[in-house]
Amino acid sequence: MFHKYFRPPPDTAASRRRPFWAKRRSQAAIPELAAVATFEAAALAAAELPESIAAPGETLIATVHAEGAQIYECKPDAAGKLAWQFREPIATLLVEGKTIGRHFAGPSWELDDGSAVTGKATARAPGARATDIPLLKLAATPQRDRGMLAGATTIQRLNTIGGMAEGPCDSAGALKSVPYSADYAFYKKSRSTRLRDAVHTAASKH
Repeated sequence: MFHKYFRPPPDTAASRRRPFWAKRRSQAAIPELAAVATFEAAALAAAELPESIAAPGETLIATVHAEGAQIYECKPDAAGKLAWQFREPIATLLVEGKTIGRHFAGPSWELDDGSAVTGKATARAPGARATDIPLLKLAATPQRDRGMLAGATTIQRLNTIGGMAEGPCDSAGALKSVPYSADYAFYKKSRSTRLRDAVHTAASKH
């Protein structure tokens, strides 16, 4: 998409130096992809979601698709028996097949435009199958004040496929990588919602 707006210079010695816009290709492409991501987010919003993970009163920023793995570690459970316990995600974030970021321990989401958020799970709903990790609603905390995810307040994990660890683990400390895919929808609170929350918070202090 980028080449529609820029034509490469002739192949001369002077032109072999990378132009300033080539160095910023991934960042420059993010706003254009954001429009696509927002369109996809609207489509997801129209689908039925479990009430437990809905984000009423919030505005969709974008959705991205993730392809990667859920990493588990063999550790003692509450009863002292070894079991696979979730450790971290490792995934590539994509829009229309183009890599725009990564998902990693935190859990964290980081895009090529410099924006980044972390999340904390607040609600969940079952996946479509027993082998699918659950759908999630997470409270988002932006790590930077720039880019597409700046101002994000809520994240949903949707359309999960795979990712659940199965079978026994016999060696403490062993790791297991389970492939998964999912869609992540990012929201921010509207001005009216932020005002209402501020009023409720102020009222609760009296």
